[in-house]
Amino acid sequence: MDTLVSQLQRQFRDYTISLYHQGFLDDQFTELKKLQDECSPDFVAEVVSLFFEDCEKLIGNMARALDQTGNVDFSLVGSSVHQLKGSSSSVGAKRVKGLCVTFKECCDSQNFEGCVRCLQQVDIEYKSLKAKLQDLFSLEQQIVQAGGRIPQVDI
Repeated sequence: MDTLVSQLQRQFRDYTISLYHQGFLDDQFTELKKLQDECSPDFVAEVVSLFFEDCEKLIGNMARALDQTGNVDFSLVGSSVHQLKGSSSSVGAKRVKGLCVTFKECCDSQNFEGCVRCLQQVDIEYKSLKAKLQDLFSLEQQIVQAGGRIPQVDI
């Protein structure tokens, strides 16, 4: 049992570090993790879940706005991009936040093709991050179910 826990903890550490090194997460995610404790063991998963729900809604809004060919309200798209950037920043979603900067520039210059391209990239990155964090949270559950503690990971 201790071997299983040690193996899962090592996997968790390595996977967490890889998410930072690959640019998926930044220090804000670390700060978010510090707010989680035994009284609220699912705090980060819940906050991140709300973030992904927000992403889906905002991406859908932006897609509908950009679907109005010839009559795109770039200020509406830009407002959604700004919200997404703020949400991304608050959970430490580094790649999504970075794409939002470029996306906002495309909105400001009313670059339709650039906006469509950025929307596609944001959608891909958000889905990729979602899958990776689901894997991370699954590892956390496996560690707890095996009787272990989630290790502190210093980046």
